[in-house]
Amino acid sequence: MTVAQAVVEFLGKQYVVDSIGGVDYRERLIPGIFGIFGHGNVAGVGQALKQEQVRDPDVMPYYQGRNEQAMVHQAVGYARHVRRRATYAVTSSIGPGATNMLTGAAVATTNRLPVLLLPADTFATRAADPVLQQLERPDAYDITVNDAFRPLSRYFDRVVRPEQLYSAFLNGLRVLTDPADTGAVTISLPQDVQAETLDVPAEFLAEREWRIRRPEPDEDDILRAAQLIRSARRPLIIAGGGVLYAFATAQLARLAELTGIPVAYTQAGVGSLPWDAPYCLGAVGSTGTTAANTVAHDADLIIGIGTRYEDFTTASRTAFQDPDVKFVNINVAPLDAYKLGTALPIVADARKALLRLTEALSGYRVGADLEQLVAAEKKRWNATVDEVFDTRHVPLPSQNEIIGAVRRATAARDVVVCAAGSLPGDLHKMWRIADPFGYHVEYAFSTMGYEIPGGLGVKRAAVDEARRAGNGEAPRDVVVMVGDGSYLMMHTELVTAVAEGIKLITVLIQNHGYASIGALSESLGSQRFGTRYRTLDPVHRTFDDGDLLPVDLAANAQSLGVRVIRVEPGDNAVADLETAVAKAKAEPEGSGPVLIHVESNPLIDAPDSESWWDVPVAGASELESTRDAHSTYLRHKAAQKPLIGDAETGPAHD
Repeated sequence: MTVAQAVVEFLGKQYVVDSIGGVDYRERLIPGIFGIFGHGNVAGVGQALKQEQVRDPDVMPYYQGRNEQAMVHQAVGYARHVRRRATYAVTSSIGPGATNMLTGAAVATTNRLPVLLLPADTFATRAADPVLQQLERPDAYDITVNDAFRPLSRYFDRVVRPEQLYSAFLNGLRVLTDPADTGAVTISLPQDVQAETLDVPAEFLAEREWRIRRPEPDEDDILRAAQLIRSARRPLIIAGGGVLYAFATAQLARLAELTGIPVAYTQAGVGSLPWDAPYCLGAVGSTGTTAANTVAHDADLIIGIGTRYEDFTTASRTAFQDPDVKFVNINVAPLDAYKLGTALPIVADARKALLRLTEALSGYRVGADLEQLVAAEKKRWNATVDEVFDTRHVPLPSQNEIIGAVRRATAARDVVVCAAGSLPGDLHKMWRIADPFGYHVEYAFSTMGYEIPGGLGVKRAAVDEARRAGNGEAPRDVVVMVGDGSYLMMHTELVTAVAEGIKLITVLIQNHGYASIGALSESLGSQRFGTRYRTLDPVHRTFDDGDLLPVDLAANAQSLGVRVIRVEPGDNAVADLETAVAKAKAEPEGSGPVLIHVESNPLIDAPDSESWWDVPVAGASELESTRDAHSTYLRHKAAQKPLIGDAETGPAHD
């Protein structure tokens, strides 16, 4: 058989096994392959997939994409929803087909999500040299464009001889299924090697199981963590995505209920707790709630669970102002467990660590003053959100009103999907999450264009989830919320949804520009430069003040075969939006995508988080607005802390 045929058959025989709380799981690791074919993979992986389709279409289902980057986003969205226990493979041709996947690789690796990339490469033999789309470097002739994947991947290999197939894929799948090391796995396949034949051992093509590693915490670490918590006056838990990937939401809820320790969550950790739980403070950091940020400001002990502490979470290291604040970090990845000069890194599965920590804290309860503060701050923030949800702006609603309307029109188990612009921050602080699987925002890489293909991946996972449940319940509805800027970046996978009849609901918010960067630009003294979609003023060389562009994105979606509902500006825009979402949800599965088009006022901000994000401001400027912004920047910068620990709070050496 050929190398490509061996790859396809091998991937069809790989299974993930896992056990959570006595519930066993065994499903395919790679349920299918996305591919766009060109020279490099058409006669290799493409031929192998066609052969399997004729022989047995269930061995390795093929799915057609419209853009290589978007296919990777679909795989990432799928992997996130199934909690990293499966992903898709993605094959491309050489050259631009391969490099189109670079952004997708970065998305997967920064988000710690598995995806298998199979870019074709130039001839290993160099029999034809140089070939179409080959990169030639006079200093290193063995470098191809696929080497650009190396820094973006958790594992990279190039199969230049057929016999290397075995070690490349076994090592690659080891990384895919390792929660501490997962991300993009890239195995570069030269086009001639794909088509070469070899005798493949039966052992390589036999069914193989990959068990998810869920390490136990060290007993001494748990006891020390309990001591630190008992001695703290104002402890705070920050829950990250690791809580969700460890299926630890129930254990986190129990710990908070028994101890009264308040919980805030990161962008990846939304869903760790329901928004209305009495101990849940909501989002923390630059896009957080005032409740979480108020408690974080004076917290003397931060218990980070499954978080990588990115700068939005720490408000660029200004969120924690207690001079003696300490960190206890529970994480399956040592890189994250040791961050912020932690007083105690616990390298362990979040669920197992929470179970042990709850036992060790038996009889402990935080002080009444902290519980009263949590209740008061929750009440203040909830009233703030209620107000902006209920305030009406005419003729164009604010984004706050749009978020409120979509949330009211959706069910608790529906999934909202977003990625870039102002929406992720606004959703983080205001989306009232009720289901652990109900929120999917790609924010580690904040990738414009991720929303629609990522949403398709989530929907595929939701369909598989319903199939596995076998209770006759329809799959979750997936609602993509996207601005016009991100929509224009990558909307072509709507055609994929049309081709497969996938019911995906997209709420397209038209605000005629980049609302998020516009607001940021204004706050930095740059006066929203280059962030409006306007016609060019050829005299002043500016796009800031021209007429709105005569672009009809609703008509664009309709031209792709998507059913479109227009929400007209005016007094009833918010009510009409709720009706439109309800109408889209009522459509049957298999009926294809629906897009809801609504215009918004981009100048109405979300409620203030009373927090900060470090984006440097020009230190010298002729613009008064920039000089003022720099003065404000310096005031915030003065509150920034290194958070690197010290001899007393750093890791113990005994």
